[in-house]
Order: sequence, then structure tokens, then C-alpha cells
Amino acid sequence: MTENFNDQPEGRVPARVIGTPPSNGPILGNEVVREDKAVPGVYPQDPAAAKRAERTVALLFTITFLAGVAFIASYVIFQVGTIDRTAASNYALGSSLSVALLSLAAGIVVWVRRIMPKYNLVQERHPMASEADTKEYVEETFLQGANESGFVKHKMLRRTLLLAAAPLGLAPLVLLKDMGPLPGTALRHTVWGAPTKDGKPRRLVVEGTGQPIRAADFNSPGGILSVIPEGYEEDLNALAKATLILLKFRPDEIKSGTNLNWTHDGIVAYSKICTHVGCPAALYEQTTHHILCPCHQSTFDAADGAKVIFGPAARPLPQLPIGIDNEGYLVAKSDFKVPVGPSFWERGDAEAEAREQKA
Repeated sequence: MTENFNDQPEGRVPARVIGTPPSNGPILGNEVVREDKAVPGVYPQDPAAAKRAERTVALLFTITFLAGVAFIASYVIFQVGTIDRTAASNYALGSSLSVALLSLAAGIVVWVRRIMPKYNLVQERHPMASEADTKEYVEETFLQGANESGFVKHKMLRRTLLLAAAPLGLAPLVLLKDMGPLPGTALRHTVWGAPTKDGKPRRLVVEGTGQPIRAADFNSPGGILSVIPEGYEEDLNALAKATLILLKFRPDEIKSGTNLNWTHDGIVAYSKICTHVGCPAALYEQTTHHILCPCHQSTFDAADGAKVIFGPAARPLPQLPIGIDNEGYLVAKSDFKVPVGPSFWERGDAEAEAREQKA
């Protein structure tokens, strides 16, 4: 929207955008201050320095634009699906957005500090101290309340109150322990890769009962069991990563995404920990072979390697290699080949992993 000055004498600017200052100087309050007059308390920037700052701001805003375009392009180009691809997407999105926000903020700061004029403003304040009679009244009221509460008179109450408050004051310091240490490579592994004390592969047992599972008994296609590792039935830290879903398929139902070498007679084991935020993906639709996480509706195709077919999860549920022991019970042949759980969990660095394997 513009304001026309068609009736103004020749030499005046014919139009200006409403809301901008007149061409002959800035506006302070209700007064128009001309640039050729000194204004007390107002210090304009050096024109040459302001011109250089303008180029700097323009460069920073251009970088913001390019970084914003890079953010959108990264969202389209870097698709997720595996840990490495998800990590590449996160790095590209995070770095481009960081550059965009940082350069935008830097440009605004330079604009304000190097181009806009500086002002000396004085704000008048009344004395902050209260009147003498008000102070006296507050003091009397406080002492009266303290006496009425019995805090001064009853020594036992006062001492036991301070005693009770002491542990509460230390509680935040104790809770700080939960902030570390970092898990390092601990989240890369589960107890499925650890053999039993006698060196045998670890059996799969039914969650809740602890009964081992004989493969010949789990012979009904469409069947599903929640499974945990033998010997860790009460270890919640271990179960948080190692709980499984055990499924039975007909041979013609298993698709190419499932690793057949990690199955036994149509029996497939997947991690029960959703790869979105770690909820238990325990709902199973037998007719479609879909595993559903009830928290955010991530859906996995159990017949096709538990690939994601709907929802926010970024990667499939990891499959556990299974087999049978000499007695026909289902056992874990090894640990998961990829980390279980949410993709945002700290995985530990590659060097620590290499050192651990070497040791």
C-alpha cells in the first residue's frame, strides 16, 4: 500500500510505503528529525561502516536462503530406512537448519548493531524504598506469624523440620547420577549374544511363565508369542532390549525381506521394541501379518522382514537369528546384527566398538 503525494511541489518524492520514515529523516516520537540536524541522544552510524555492514547482512541472509533450500533438498534426497541412512538424514537436516538459523540471527544482530542508530534513553524512576511505617508493619506481621506458628517456641518441631528437609535438599544431587555415564556401546548389544554358564546357546522362553519353547510344539501358522531370554526373566534392564515377538508362518507366506537363514521351520523372531520411540510393538493382525505399535501406529510387515509400511518408525524391527538345540528347543544362534530400539538412541562410537571386538 502506498501514499500518493501528487499534489506536492516538484522535487518531493511522489510516493512512499506507509509505515516507513519520511525521506528527509527518521521519526522520534511524534517529531520528524532531519538528518542534517544534530539530535541529542541519537548517534547515527558512520555511513561507510553502515554500507559495509549492509553487505555483510545481505551475505548472511543469502546464506540463510541457501541453507533453507539445502534443508528442503535434504529432506527430499536423504531418505531413511537404515541406521546409516537415518544418520545421514539427521546430519544433513540438522546442519543445514543450524546454518540457516545461525546466519539469520547473525544478520539481524549485525543489522541492529551496525546499521540502526544508537540511542541514549533515560527512564525516570521513583524511590523504591518503602515508607518507614510500612516496613514496621511488615516486620510486626512477620514476627507475629512466626510466633503463632510455634517455630520459635517449639524447639523439637523446628529441629525435626530441619532434619526432615536435609535429605530433600540432597535429593537433586543424587538424581544427577541418572544423567550419566553415556551408554557407549551398551545399546549395540543384547544378552541374546551371551551364552549360558555351560556354554550352550541361550534358549527362548515364554514371557511370564519362563517355559522354554520346543519348535515342534509351536506348529500353528499364525501363532504369536512374547519371548524373553532364559536366565534374565527378572532383569528389567536386559528385557528392555531383548524381548521378542515369535511368529509362525507357512513357507509360502514368507517374503524376500525375511532372512530365511535366521528362521526355523517358518518360525521368525523379531525385536518387540518399536524402532520409533521404544514402545512394545505387541499387536498382531493375523490375516495381513502386520505388527502394530499401539503408541503411534507404526506398522510392520512381519512376513517381509518387519519392514515399515505405515507410521513414524524409521527402520524395520530387527530380526534375531534362531535355531534349535539338541533337545529341540528354540535358541538364539547369535545376537541381533543391528541395534534394537529407537533410532535416536546413543549407539556409541565406532572406535569403542572396534576396541571391544579386539579385546
